[in-house]
Amino acid sequence: MALNQMQVFNEYIMPATIEQLAQMIQKFNEASNGAIRLTTKGFTGDFLQESFFKSLSAAQRRVDRYGANGAAAATDLTQLKHSSVKIAGGIGPIAFEPSQMTWLQQPTGRGVAVASRSLAELMLKDQLNTAIGALAAAVGNRPEAVNDVSATKGLDYVAINGAHAKFGDHSGNLVAQVMSGAAYHKLIERNLTNAQQLFLAGTVQVVDLLGKAVIVTDAPALFAAAQSPAPAKFKVLSLADSAAVVSDGGDVVSNVETRNGNQRIVTTLQVDYSFGLGLKGYSWDESNGGKSPDDAKLFTGTNWQMVASDIKQTAGVLTVADAGK
Repeated sequence: MALNQMQVFNEYIMPATIEQLAQMIQKFNEASNGAIRLTTKGFTGDFLQESFFKSLSAAQRRVDRYGANGAAAATDLTQLKHSSVKIAGGIGPIAFEPSQMTWLQQPTGRGVAVASRSLAELMLKDQLNTAIGALAAAVGNRPEAVNDVSATKGLDYVAINGAHAKFGDHSGNLVAQVMSGAAYHKLIERNLTNAQQLFLAGTVQVVDLLGKAVIVTDAPALFAAAQSPAPAKFKVLSLADSAAVVSDGGDVVSNVETRNGNQRIVTTLQVDYSFGLGLKGYSWDESNGGKSPDDAKLFTGTNWQMVASDIKQTAGVLTVADAGK
C-alpha cells in the first residue's frame, strides 16, 4: 500500500465528517425541542457580540387622573450586550500503521463512513458536554434559579417541579430536561415510565418523558462526587428554547503525517476544530474568561454574567439532589 493513499483518507474523510456532523445536528435539534441548539452557521472572531435593549417594565406606572400633575421619573432606554465565545477543540493524534489500513483504498466505502461517523460523534459529544457544563455553571451560580434539595432528599419529579417553579408563569417555556443516565433511571424507579427514544448518537440519547424531551447523557457536569459531609449529587437542567446555542465553525482542519524510524511505518491523523457557545440571558465575561478558554474557565459560573432583567428570561433552572437517595 502506497503511503500517498493515506492522503486519500485525509481528503475524503473531512468532508464526510462535516456532512455527517450536520446531519446529526439537525436530528438532535429536532428531537430535543431546540433547548440546546446546535448549528452549522459558523463563528467569526474570538467573540460574537449582539446588542439588545433592557426591558422597559420599570417604565410602567399608575396614573391618578384627579391628582396633581407632578413630574414623572424617566426610564432610560438602555442597550445591553450579549457575548458568545469561540472554543477550540482537537482530536488525536491517532496513530495507525498503513499496512493495517488497506481498507482505505476505497475511500467512499465502509471505512470512511465508520471513521467519519466516529469523528462526528466525538465533536458532537464535545459540543454538547461543553454546552451542558457551561449551563450548569451559569445557572448554578444564580440562587434564584436553583432548587437544591440534596441536604434532605433524592431526585424525584417533585424536586424537578420545584425548580420549574423558579420560572413562575414562564415555566411553560421550559421545553427539555438534561440529566445523566443514572438520574434518568432513578426517575424510572419512581414510576416515571413510558419513555420514547427520539435520538441516539454514541452515548447521547433523547427520550420523551411525560410530554417533555429529556436529554440523557453522562456529561461530567451533571454529577458531583461526594465531598464529606456533602453527599454525591445529581444535577438536572430544565431548559428553555435556545438555552444554549452552539455554532459549529465548519473549519475542521486535518493533517496526516507519516514517519519512519520504527520497525514498521507509523502514520498519525490529527484534527482541529472550533465552535462558538452562547447562553440565553448570560454573556461571556470577555475580560475574566478571555479568549479561547479552557474547560476550567468555561465551567466557572462567574464567567457567565446574567444580562437578562429577570431569571424567567434566561436559559433555565437547575435541580440538585442527593444521588444516594
